[in-house]
Amino acid sequence: MSKVTEIVEQLTEPIVEELALELVDVEFVKEGQDWFLRVYVDAQVGRIDLDQCALVSERLSEKLDEADPIPQNYFLEVSSPGAERPLKKEEDFERAVDAYVFIKTYEAIDGMKEFEGYLRANDEESVTIEFKIKTRTLTKTIDKTKIALARLAIDFSI
Repeated sequence: MSKVTEIVEQLTEPIVEELALELVDVEFVKEGQDWFLRVYVDAQVGRIDLDQCALVSERLSEKLDEADPIPQNYFLEVSSPGAERPLKKEEDFERAVDAYVFIKTYEAIDGMKEFEGYLRANDEESVTIEFKIKTRTLTKTIDKTKIALARLAIDFSI
């Protein structure tokens, strides 16, 4: 995690807590010539709406102007994480048990680096995913230190 994203998380947490929202993720990325600060928030209950995102954006923009943690010009974007929400925190993985997920690993496990299927178990050290290869249903337990990316996914086979 970069210093910028850490500072932005610290500035954002009180805002989302006050609004009964949840901070999902913060990204600071360069795309072409431009820098983007992306803040993903979600409702703790129900769904987040555009007005809530706009309110977080306004309040965070004020805090960023005060703290001025980013020397270059950037675009601030505050949005919901969408249907393919990332799984980063322990609570995210716990909530995703029995949900359809996509997991990418840093290194191949039994010849595979990408797994898409149902998250069947979660503990502090690992997750267990149930997935299909052709007609076979397999189960694989993956150490969390080997996970490069985890997110909810959409099951188009249903």
